[in-house]
Amino acid sequence: METKPYLSLVVPIFNEEQNLPLLYEKLRALTQYEWEAIMVNDGSRDGSLGVLRGLAHGDRRVKIIDLRKNYGQTAAMAAGFDHAHGEIVIPIDADLQNDPADIPLLLAKLNDGFDVVSGWRKGRWQDRKMTRRLPSAAANWLISKTTGVVLHDYGCTLKAYRQEILKDVKLYGEMHRFIPAFAAWQGARVAEVVVGDHPRKFGKTNYNFSRTLRVMLDLITVKFIIGYATKPMHFFGRIAFASFIMSGISFLLAFYFKFVLHASFISTPLPLLTALFLILGVEFLLMGLVAEMQTRNYFETSGKRIYNIKETMNL
Repeated sequence: METKPYLSLVVPIFNEEQNLPLLYEKLRALTQYEWEAIMVNDGSRDGSLGVLRGLAHGDRRVKIIDLRKNYGQTAAMAAGFDHAHGEIVIPIDADLQNDPADIPLLLAKLNDGFDVVSGWRKGRWQDRKMTRRLPSAAANWLISKTTGVVLHDYGCTLKAYRQEILKDVKLYGEMHRFIPAFAAWQGARVAEVVVGDHPRKFGKTNYNFSRTLRVMLDLITVKFIIGYATKPMHFFGRIAFASFIMSGISFLLAFYFKFVLHASFISTPLPLLTALFLILGVEFLLMGLVAEMQTRNYFETSGKRIYNIKETMNL
């Protein structure tokens, strides 16, 4: 019977054939901890899976999850989280931009009484152009303000989570970067520590502008979930109430035109606005009721996984 590891290192992989042996050597240097490395092959088209099989044959601490296609980083992380056995779960990039040598820094902060510790690549943008630094700073500021969890570097994959924190976190879209916000919503204590950032040695980055757009759209979803997931009627009800007020104001103005000024209001937009806001109010009220029923159904039924596994090894 295998000993339960202290650390579960979750590594999403997409076309990282040349980086994997180097990453494994760095993981082997973590001799002070019992660990497992859950390598999630996210539909790689190069020889990544072959390299992983070779590593797994030689070391049972290396565990493979081979997904049927490229689902994206969030789904790959979700697969790794679902199969992690360690007390502490640490996602880390396969491209060596995150250094496993920084893991003790995260663990030391966890031992100070925190549940989530996020890496902060403090010097990442010092030598980059302003056109790249400003969007990153703006995005982190916006996410911090929207979620209420202030972090300097939401995009850093290197984080440490206590296992129990991840049990109730459901991931989809590009939601993996918002886990600290979801965890804080559930009462977790969140902190961050400065970690290193290293240039990619092999391969090319999988980041592009479309991912930035998806992140911004997911941020809207996160804001709604954190604020109204268990009470959607509070959200839709406010909009419905505002619509009813606008409808009432339009009606009173029409009444004023007709009976005080003795002027025709037919040529004004007031009748249309009265009817429009009334209809909108009813629609948002009904949407709130439907959302309430869907929320109840969500909490009473098990959710479908966002990934499909082709094969595993050493799990």
